Amino acid sequence: MRAGRLRHLVTIQQPTEVQDTTGQAVKSWGTYVQAWASVEPLSGREFLDAQQINAETKVRIRIRSVSGITEKMRVSWDSRVYNINAILDIQERDREIHLMCSEGANDG
Repeated sequence: MRAGRLRHLVTIQQPTEVQDTTGQAVKSWGTYVQAWASVEPLSGREFLDAQQINAETKVRIRIRSVSGITEKMRVSWDSRVYNINAILDIQERDREIHLMCSEGANDG
């Protein structure tokens, strides 16, 4: 992987549960790792859901291999939040992974 492509600093976040002032469990997001990445838009669409027009954008985020990333995590970059839909280990060599993500109705 050429380092020149990795020009965006992204934050991979993991969900944690914390208690609010009333003692209720609330989902919070904490930083798992920051990594230099290439963010590549793939497609976009608009759809009607519950009488509302929603938009969804799909992107591929390329980073050097980081162990422990799961689909329950999310990626934050440039004030945007992306859900991780799939994690692809390119050539199964643990050098480069592609995070197939979507921006739209985010979990959290």
